[in-house]
Amino acid sequence: MKQVMRMALMLGVSVGIWTVSSDRVYSQSADPNAAPNPYRLQDNWLQLPPGRQLGAAIKVQVDHSDGKSVWVFDRCSSNGCNPIQKFDSNGKFIRGFGANMFVQPHGFYVDNQGNVWAADNGIRNGKGGVVVKFSPEGRVLMTLGHQGMPGNAEGFFNGASSVVVSPDGDIFVGDGHGGNTNDRVVKFDRAGKQLLTWGKHGKGPGEFDQLHGIAMDSQGRIFVADRGNSRIQVFDSNGKFVAEWKQFGRPSDVAIDRNDVIYVTDDQSNQTNNPGFKTGIRIGSAKDGRVTAFIPTPSAEIATPEGVGFDDAGNVYGGWTGKMAVRRWTRS
Repeated sequence: MKQVMRMALMLGVSVGIWTVSSDRVYSQSADPNAAPNPYRLQDNWLQLPPGRQLGAAIKVQVDHSDGKSVWVFDRCSSNGCNPIQKFDSNGKFIRGFGANMFVQPHGFYVDNQGNVWAADNGIRNGKGGVVVKFSPEGRVLMTLGHQGMPGNAEGFFNGASSVVVSPDGDIFVGDGHGGNTNDRVVKFDRAGKQLLTWGKHGKGPGEFDQLHGIAMDSQGRIFVADRGNSRIQVFDSNGKFVAEWKQFGRPSDVAIDRNDVIYVTDDQSNQTNNPGFKTGIRIGSAKDGRVTAFIPTPSAEIATPEGVGFDDAGNVYGGWTGKMAVRRWTRS
């Protein structure tokens, strides 16, 4: 009898281990590309002024003051063009500004007052390495960092690649773009006073490799597209690590709308650097990290956008640096 009970106990333990192992295998092998695509591509939505062509649209941002108009941060194709451009909800050009001010346009955000924040992660001829705040009409209101002077001391950037502003006015800058640049997030108050920094190069919690996008949810949590590590990292507003999410692929950009829908574009995943993931835009919940939709790369000719945005109507926007385009997806 004791031997029978011992065998039953061993069998039960074995079954339990098998069940846990099965669950673990299932969670790891779930298809990260299986979410439905309820969106339809609008290829010719953007209406540029006559004679104007995009250079490389690194970022597309909704105007948070109205939820409808859309701003584009463009790496201009010609000298003297305006890299910061505003369009209405129908894609009609409204205005542009910022000519000859930027070396390498990268981070971009439009706050609740319609002010435009632009991050320049390049350095050349005494320019770059700054984040500039503009009024909606293009007047310079504030500059963070020191023009043409990269560094990691207080008040300096080296690779300012992303920016987001809280409703209370706090400013968060993703400072780093791989290589010898910084790997950190820098927080400022509304007046531009530096409050704190967090992060360093690495693969652990709170460590980064190519900070390539930053966003904030309704709780004030900070979401960082840690592209080199193929993950989103989530922090509270004081830099405390909250979570690591790998289900959104290898993120080049991240955006979060007022309903805590998160949009992440992945233009780099392949079998070498992020096996199992296809390129495209993954959409889900910033509350629990669940992926609910996936817009796959339309074709090799169109490719995948590097920048992603949204508007309050639920449309999704992509900015292409290699293909020099801005496109919109609407709900089918």
